[in-house]
Amino acid sequence: MGGLVSLTKLCFLPPDNLFVLKTLKTFESRIISYFRGSLNASIMALKCGIVGLPNVGKSTLFNCLSNAKAQSANFPFCTIEPNVGVINVPDERLNKLSELVNPQKVQAATVEIVDIAGLVKGASQGEGLGNQFLGNIRECHAILHVLRCFDDDNIVHVDGSVDPIRDKEVIDYELQIKDLETVDKAIEKIQRQVKIGDKEAAKEYELLKTYKETLEAGKAARSVQLEEKNREIGENLFLLTNKPILYVCNVDEGSVQNGNKHVECVKEMVAAENAEVIVVGAGIESEITELTDPDEREMFLGELGLEEPGVNRLIRQAYSLLDLRTYFTAGEKEVRAWTIHAGDTAPQAAGVIHTDFEKGFIRAEVIAYNDYVSLGSENAVKEAGKLKVEGKEYEVQDGDVMHFRFNV
Repeated sequence: MGGLVSLTKLCFLPPDNLFVLKTLKTFESRIISYFRGSLNASIMALKCGIVGLPNVGKSTLFNCLSNAKAQSANFPFCTIEPNVGVINVPDERLNKLSELVNPQKVQAATVEIVDIAGLVKGASQGEGLGNQFLGNIRECHAILHVLRCFDDDNIVHVDGSVDPIRDKEVIDYELQIKDLETVDKAIEKIQRQVKIGDKEAAKEYELLKTYKETLEAGKAARSVQLEEKNREIGENLFLLTNKPILYVCNVDEGSVQNGNKHVECVKEMVAAENAEVIVVGAGIESEITELTDPDEREMFLGELGLEEPGVNRLIRQAYSLLDLRTYFTAGEKEVRAWTIHAGDTAPQAAGVIHTDFEKGFIRAEVIAYNDYVSLGSENAVKEAGKLKVEGKEYEVQDGDVMHFRFNV
């Protein structure tokens, strides 16, 4: 904000002209708020919300994912305000590039994880922390739905017994009811436009009816197959059950490798839902995070039959769930992973670094990750004729090492 000069300082006003001064102050604050809002919108991290019933292991899992320590206790609504952590996306390619380049700084790609308060029956009508819970989900781009798939008499369950299918149905129902309210309001609002012959409104109305029928049948909005022309309409409704979802089965130590009967039930239930399932032992992951010595950690993982912590897989799947891709920049000052969406072009990828890079884009110098690693350096890649020069239409591939030429 250093580039903004105070408007009140530019106006030589007598001190008794309070009305004009107050007006200018208000105008100035609105301009500053606008620019701050624009800036925040451009750098805002993509969010995955961790949801589930109380006491299923959400906050324990969040603590494993993030350096921030969320409160974790054996009673409902332990988490009230959502805890937020910015999580590095584990990527061995970044480590390998860093070994080759030996930069001053290494920066991983990130995903924002939000630990949201546990939900109970009746949340759509405001029970428990319902309205707050649903509002927090609406702000997230994807959902990590934690299901309790372990038996432990020492950890109470809000419904008295362990049944991940029932738990899933509770949350599904509450989200569907809230979405149905949203759709009904949208239908009511658009009907007048349909009656006067608005063709665009008629298309939206048909889609809204499809969503209504789907939700009334007890299905998630994401199960509706959208044509490309209707995709934007669907996204603009911001339906809770339209968000991509990953079901996280929280299991005991003995089930981290192969799951258990609870996990199998979950997999069977979500098979037709176009959703993914991952098995994680939050309790075990909590112990892993306490081990700071790499050798001790590796030994502990080996005893469990795991190659890496389950949370690493979870983070990568969350990243993939949002349909994100990674490209790299590699230089002596910094090796960095940058986040883009699948299908982004070279100018769009450049814009992630700075908007000027996209506006003044000339060309991109691109090295495939495998070529960079196998040949060992950028100079070796150039000598081998493997460096490609791409224009505005180039679709960036996951793992590309890029350098942009631009002029503004």
